[in-house]
Amino acid sequence: MSEKKESIGLVETKYFTFAASPDALVLESGEKLGPITQAYETYGTLNREKSNAVLVLHAFSGDAHAAGFHEGDDKPGWWNDMIGPGKAFDTQKYFVISSNVLGGCKGSTGPASINPKTQKPYALDFPIITIADMVKAQKQLVDFLGIDRLLAVAGGSMGGMQALQWFVSYPEKVRSVIPIATAMKHSPQQIAFDEVGRQAIMADPAWNKGSYYDSGQPDRGLAVARMVGHITYMSDESMEEKFSRKLKKDGYTFSFDADFEVEGYLRYRGDNFVKRFDANSYLYITKAMDYFDVSGAKLAKTGGKPEARFLVLSFKSDWLYPSAQSKELVLQLKAKQADVTYCEIFSTYGHDAFLLEVEAESKLIGHFLENILNGRKKTNAI
Repeated sequence: MSEKKESIGLVETKYFTFAASPDALVLESGEKLGPITQAYETYGTLNREKSNAVLVLHAFSGDAHAAGFHEGDDKPGWWNDMIGPGKAFDTQKYFVISSNVLGGCKGSTGPASINPKTQKPYALDFPIITIADMVKAQKQLVDFLGIDRLLAVAGGSMGGMQALQWFVSYPEKVRSVIPIATAMKHSPQQIAFDEVGRQAIMADPAWNKGSYYDSGQPDRGLAVARMVGHITYMSDESMEEKFSRKLKKDGYTFSFDADFEVEGYLRYRGDNFVKRFDANSYLYITKAMDYFDVSGAKLAKTGGKPEARFLVLSFKSDWLYPSAQSKELVLQLKAKQADVTYCEIFSTYGHDAFLLEVEAESKLIGHFLENILNGRKKTNAI
């Protein structure tokens, strides 16, 4: 398989557990949580000075498996095209770390995890978490790996929120920040889409107020939530190009079956999503995104010019996280005298562009990181 030859090859997910009693993690809500396990993967080699570490942060439904392949699975990591030898995050130069977020369902502690007090899944006993809590947990992992300062934090969508939160929470711990297709805070429209997804899940009788782990999760509600979300990831142009008004069969069925290819596609995406994601994690993570707000004075709490340098990327056809939100971020950073480079990439893919526009992103990120690593003041390629 050619893709395997171009990737970093086989990788394994590792697990780090911390915050055991009495040292539970204090969350932004004031609640305490522990012990906590974080699933993570690393690619490349940490140099002697431990100065080449890059933390890549996944979007809403992602996980720790960002690159390479797992044994017996032909599906590569979610950013495989960007991480590896000679790629944007060049594993011959950088030590790349990826972890599943707190509240997730792919190895890190979340609502589906066993509550040590009851020996049953937490379900809705799991405390409400925030993006700041996710980053606080990630810092525990970075400390465990012996890294005092990250060369860069980078991610798209919710990953971009985490990257910004790293700068806000631990400005002295990051040399550079790469937020992609993201925002400093959710708009009412973005909150509204999340709420529709949550309501679809909670309206499914199988949800059972979150206590469904013995009876099976609310598949239909979660599938509908994913269908709604997936529409926002694409653009009108990309949907027209991919589907237009193509029919699955010759002529209409004059029924409520999936007549149009776009209907069948959304049902397929929804049905597949329920096989790999936990409905309660959907609720908790979307709520964390809605609570996120690092705008205004919250963006840089310390006085003086921020030391971290920024590469902010957005995409022309992204209507879920439109370029206007990235431009507002840039304006606020420049008002604080931060070193910021901004690029709006032309793409017809919509929000999904941050996973698909590999060539453009690779050039921009590759040159930016090279300059950060070598201490150059300007990003010549941009």
